[in-house]
This record gives sequence, C-alpha cells and structure tokens, in this order.
Amino acid sequence: MQIQPCLYFDGRCEEAVEFYRRTLGAEVTMLMRFKDSPDRTMVPRFSLTATRHTARVLERKIGLPVEELLSGPEGGDTQIAAQVALREVDAVFFFVDPLSAQPHEPDIRALLRVCNVHNVPLATNLSTADLIITAFARLEELDTAIIVP
Repeated sequence: MQIQPCLYFDGRCEEAVEFYRRTLGAEVTMLMRFKDSPDRTMVPRFSLTATRHTARVLERKIGLPVEELLSGPEGGDTQIAAQVALREVDAVFFFVDPLSAQPHEPDIRALLRVCNVHNVPLATNLSTADLIITAFARLEELDTAIIVP
C-alpha cells in the first residue's frame, strides 16, 4: 500500500516539508503549489464565493475575483450553506485540515449536510475539486455543442 499525503501550509510549505523530511527521514517525491495545479485555466470561467480568509488568499495568491463572505467562525460557512439551500450554488469546495479541530466544527458539519441534502457536488480535497471543475467545464462544452436538426 502506498500512502500519498497532501499537506497544506500557508506560505511556509518548503520549511514544513523540510522539517517532515528530516524528522521522518522521508523522501519528498513531489511538491506542488496550488498555483501550479492542473486545469487552473478553467477556474476563472466560474463565479466564486468564499469565506473571508479563503477569498483573500485566492485573490492575492492567484488573482481570482471572489465574492467575500464572513470568515468561517463568524458565520461564513452558514452563509454558504444558506446559498446551497436556496440553489444559488452549483458546487462547494471546502478544504480543511482533517487532522486539526476547527473552532466552528458545527457550522462545517451543517454545510456538508446541506450539500448532501440538496445533492450539491462537494469537494473536500484537491482531486475531487479537479474532477468537479472538469465535469462542469465539459457540461458547458456540451451545452454549446448541441445541434438540433
């Protein structure tokens, strides 16, 4: 069995990876920044909404325009859940560190539950997000390519 861990750090990736490499004696076989992830060109085709910190990171680091809501602990997750319930959202990408407790865990669980109740695609990791983005892009292509005789 091969384990492929994905570690997320806010601007200190090389430092953290070096620490883990030294501490665990592990070989780093791949290091990829978000800005280098596949299919980045498809993201700007969609309107984005995010909680405060995430919106600012997306705008600052990769230059995407994002509608900014409250921060998660201040109710931003609940705002997104309300948009899901009102069918204003086509998909939710929600990345959290699964090994750390979140101060607003009940709000996070409510958001995930609302996505499931309303059958809204939900990505909690980069691989699933990439699949959802690719699928939506493909749907757009199909919509524009339909020919009615």
